Amino acid sequence: MNERNIRKAISDLPFSGYRFYKQIGSTNDSALAWAADGAPDLSLVYAEEQTSGRGRGDRHWFTPLGAGLAFSLVLRPVPGEELSVPLLSGLGALAVCDALGKRGLHPEIKWPNDILLNRQKVCGILAESIWIGEKVDSIVLGIGVNVKSESVPTPEGLNYPATSLEDVIGRRVNRQNLLRDILLALLTWRGLLTKPAFLQTWEKNLAFRGDQVEIQAEGVEPETGKLEGLEADGRLRLRSLNGQTFTVQFGEVHLRRVV
Repeated sequence: MNERNIRKAISDLPFSGYRFYKQIGSTNDSALAWAADGAPDLSLVYAEEQTSGRGRGDRHWFTPLGAGLAFSLVLRPVPGEELSVPLLSGLGALAVCDALGKRGLHPEIKWPNDILLNRQKVCGILAESIWIGEKVDSIVLGIGVNVKSESVPTPEGLNYPATSLEDVIGRRVNRQNLLRDILLALLTWRGLLTKPAFLQTWEKNLAFRGDQVEIQAEGVEPETGKLEGLEADGRLRLRSLNGQTFTVQFGEVHLRRVV
């Protein structure tokens, strides 16, 4: 895509501004810098290629030229959203799920921030916040989607099996239309962020719900439990092997199904 395509895709949407890059280090880094410099709510950074794209834990996100979608949004909490910041990874996930659902697919959300097709990763979401004291000033929501086969890293570059939309669908995907559908869905779900339907839909789309999973958080022993659902603040709720309920907070967490 080029800048004209981006302009056309969002021309009738309420975005405050956008920055288009053919190549950039990281759209999230660019958006964070823009936010710190006063970028308004709903400012969009899009890149055709990332040379140092990031996932959680500063893991590399592979974005070769013209093979995927890589964009970041600056969100400034409006009244009522201040206490819902932990739900913003879910906001991105639901938007992507809606867009993929329109294409006849059945995506699942691997908590907290990956989208799976056929139990393979097709999208990653990274939410990062800028704080002023104890108040959230802005959130940058980064979304990366593997569209073409070339966007899938080689096996040695993977920490979870991955695929692309075109590999799953078996035909070409129009990236401009996909971007527009994700942004439209994101605007819709943002209006429902504090409503019960938001959490209910997120929970409904959880991968491995009802299965035994292992949770590995940084610096602690792995925990195993049956994935039951979500708490009101987006934390994951599980039931241990001895029947006790426990929750997992957002952070550097790895989740995998126990075979």
